[in-house]
Amino acid sequence: MTTLIQVLVSGLAIGGVYALIAMSFSITFTTTKTLNFAQGEFVAVGAFLGVTMLYVLARMGGGEVSFASLPPAASAGLNYPAAALVAGLVLGALGLLLFAVAVRPFAGKAGMNWVMSTIGFGIIVQSLGLAVWGPAPVNVPSPFGDDVIRVAGAGIRPQEILILVVAVLLMLGLDRVMRGTRIGKAMRAVAANPQAASLMGINVAAMMLGAYALSSLLAGIGGLLVAPIASASLFLGMGIALKAFSGAIVGGLDNPRGCIAGGFALGLLESGVALWSAEWREIVIFLLIIVVLAVRPNGLFGARSLDKV
Repeated sequence: MTTLIQVLVSGLAIGGVYALIAMSFSITFTTTKTLNFAQGEFVAVGAFLGVTMLYVLARMGGGEVSFASLPPAASAGLNYPAAALVAGLVLGALGLLLFAVAVRPFAGKAGMNWVMSTIGFGIIVQSLGLAVWGPAPVNVPSPFGDDVIRVAGAGIRPQEILILVVAVLLMLGLDRVMRGTRIGKAMRAVAANPQAASLMGINVAAMMLGAYALSSLLAGIGGLLVAPIASASLFLGMGIALKAFSGAIVGGLDNPRGCIAGGFALGLLESGVALWSAEWREIVIFLLIIVVLAVRPNGLFGARSLDKV
């Protein structure tokens, strides 16, 4: 029972991050038929922007503060939510810039030039980040402390619970927006048929911009959520984005709920395999992806044909 609780909590926590980022891939794919291959860099930059905000707030509170190792008080109170909000908003604006300069010039045209342009944009963002913050990882305190909570003998970190709760709330909120509001219905209409949506008076360009802003906002918040567990690093996001994309592929890129299920499934699988043998973690995950795509090329819950990238 102890082992099972440990696997479930750890798997659901990291799966929550994978599900968030997987959903962000689905948002841009369904709306614009493109993907942001700089999403990993956006996750890392979001983490560092959050850390920078925590550092600024801690300095404003008085006393000497080291950026490389923030004190626990830096994340206390409203500091952590404020840092998450700033990271999300700045990354949302960066998503708008990405769409304007690296995606929109190629949208609707033959070929997949946007693949290389988004990868190149991510490299530029990472290089700028290295120039500003350097390559060293930064320890980020959890807003609820680092003391392990014992449940039936299993050790659970407060940050894992926070990740799961925030991820679920964000996904439920987004699902509600997409299915129950005019903006959500407009985005779904653009995803189904941009030409018909335009004829119905929907601003297709604005919906596409909004999709990239929302997708990038999720990446920024996800980066700060995972930073207290994995440490903030400009090389943090690549592995997370790759596994989140894998979860989206398994669930079905054109199905946001399927992407969420795929992200959580990958998190649970990774946690379970790592408990048995950490060396087999990536092997088992990507073998599963190959098997799923061989049996269901569009993912377990996907319905549309996908371009191979």
